[in-house]
Amino acid sequence: MVTTTTVPTDPLLLQLAQALVNRPRANLQELAKAVGVSKATLYRFCPTREALIERLLDEATITVGRSLENCNLEQAPVDIAFKALIASFLESKELTQFLIYHFHPEFLMETNPDRRWLDIQKACDKFFLRCQQEGMLRIDISAIALNEIFFGIACSLVEAEHRGRVPRAEMADLIERMFLQGAGV
Repeated sequence: MVTTTTVPTDPLLLQLAQALVNRPRANLQELAKAVGVSKATLYRFCPTREALIERLLDEATITVGRSLENCNLEQAPVDIAFKALIASFLESKELTQFLIYHFHPEFLMETNPDRRWLDIQKACDKFFLRCQQEGMLRIDISAIALNEIFFGIACSLVEAEHRGRVPRAEMADLIERMFLQGAGV
């Protein structure tokens, strides 16, 4: 079994991320009620809904970046790094679900001054290219496309688990099998 170690995200942030997924139009008062804190507590934590979304996006970016570092995508054997990538992706499912709803394509544009998501994308592209070079993945599909396919499968299954259609216990195995059986050599 592959495990990753990350600095835990504040539990209140994770609860708020989940509340925003479950109630995307909720105001701060409704979000406070959903997570069981007073309106005043939430206002001290984040004074506006927009500030909360920005804080969650920052937390998600930091968490994903830290998780990728822990996977050691550049040096670990590709099969081990691939399993670690899946485990780290599933580790913070609340933030993943939040990103499914709040991620913007502009985050990945070269003109975006905050290059963190672009750097994350490039690190994953590089990892999938390495998987191809080491014979783990087929070469008739670009590494960039493999990256997009992998995260498409993973995000779809996280969303399906959220809706109760896929059990959590099967997620890592499903992601690995569906990706590798379609993209594997």
